[in-house]
Amino acid sequence: MEHKKNPKANLDNHNKQFMLLGLVLALLVIYIGIEWKTFDRTVADLGFASTEAEEEIDIPITERIQEVKPPPPPPPAPEKIEIVEDEEDIEETVLESTETDESEAVEVEEIIEVVEEEEMLDDVPFAIIEEVPVYPGCKGTNAQKKKCMVEKITKHVGKKYNTGLAGDLGLSPGKKRVYVQFKIDKTGNIVDVRARGPHKRLEKEAIRVVSLLPKMSPGRQRGRAVGVKYTLPITLVVE
Repeated sequence: MEHKKNPKANLDNHNKQFMLLGLVLALLVIYIGIEWKTFDRTVADLGFASTEAEEEIDIPITERIQEVKPPPPPPPAPEKIEIVEDEEDIEETVLESTETDESEAVEVEEIIEVVEEEEMLDDVPFAIIEEVPVYPGCKGTNAQKKKCMVEKITKHVGKKYNTGLAGDLGLSPGKKRVYVQFKIDKTGNIVDVRARGPHKRLEKEAIRVVSLLPKMSPGRQRGRAVGVKYTLPITLVVE
């Protein structure tokens, strides 16, 4: 019995459809290919990267050692000293006698006596004099004589000075000082009296009072009489 094909199974009837479908697929692939966007890939050059681990270097701690110089060698031993006998004759020196006979005349040169000049000492301040001048009536040690002299001079000035003069001169109230400087010369007299103060009349009165001091025993330095400088401040109160 011969089999017959089903007319629906005949593919020739669908050739046009397959062709159109293939054409559509081809056009779709072409369109997608044209519209497909691509981007340039840029790779940065990072250079050569070393993957090896850095080698750690240990620096040893060094200590400076000072070179010690060896001690100097000992001095060489002295050479042997040979003692050589002195065979040479020693010439003796004959001293002639200097004595003279009675018959010989002796000439004596004239002896000139040299007089040493006395050392001149300058005036010495009262504060450093070795032996202070002695005010009449003062006795005792050098320190006691010094203290006694200061007290006597202060008492003398306080008694003789005209204290009312400062008020009569119209000076401003307060303390007024007159500085007096004088010298006790080699004979004990008061000389070279000078004064400095706020008014000429006060200076003149101070000079007058100090000039009335009695004669004293002179001060001594190195055992010799010298002039002694003395400074006396006089304080006046003006009310």
